[in-house]
Amino acid sequence: MQSAAHCPRGFTLIELLVAVVIVAVLAGALTLAVGSIGGERQLAREAEQARALIGYACEQAELSGRSIGLSFAARGYRFSRLAGAAWQPIAADELRPRVWLVGTQARLRRDDNDVQITADFPDKPQLACFSSGELTPFQLELRLADASRYYRLDGAGDGSVTLVAVDLHAR
Repeated sequence: MQSAAHCPRGFTLIELLVAVVIVAVLAGALTLAVGSIGGERQLAREAEQARALIGYACEQAELSGRSIGLSFAARGYRFSRLAGAAWQPIAADELRPRVWLVGTQARLRRDDNDVQITADFPDKPQLACFSSGELTPFQLELRLADASRYYRLDGAGDGSVTLVAVDLHAR
C-alpha cells in the first residue's frame, strides 16, 4: 500500500500534449466551418445586391426612357446605356461595374439556353432593361465551389427579379 506522499498528482506531460492537440484540431475544424459559412453569407449578400441593382436599373431605364444593358464576365458584371447605336458602360453611380466574390461561379441562362460568360465583357449586353419597363427574361446562378447552397436570380419579362436560395443537400 502506497502512502499519500507517494500518490501521483496532476497530469503527465503526455496527457497535456494530447489535450493541446485535441483543442488545436477542434479549433482548426471550427475555423474551416466558420470560413465556409462566411463565404455563403457573402454570396447571399452579393446575390441580393445584384437583384436590387438589376431592379434599380430597370426603374432607371423606364424613368429615363433609355434602355440599360447588363453584361456578365467571369470577374463580375456591369451596366451600360444605349447611346445612339452603341452601348456605353456606366462607370459611376450605383450602376458602376461590380466584381464577384472570389471563387464565385456564375451561370447565365436565357430562353432555356446557356449564355457563355467569358473573361472579358461582351460588346453588347446579354440582358436589357427596356424603357418600356420590360426586362430580358433570364436565370442567373451564383455559387461557390464548396458551398452547400447556391443562389438563383430569376428575371421576368415584366421587370421583376426574384432571388431563390437553392439548398444542394435537399435534393
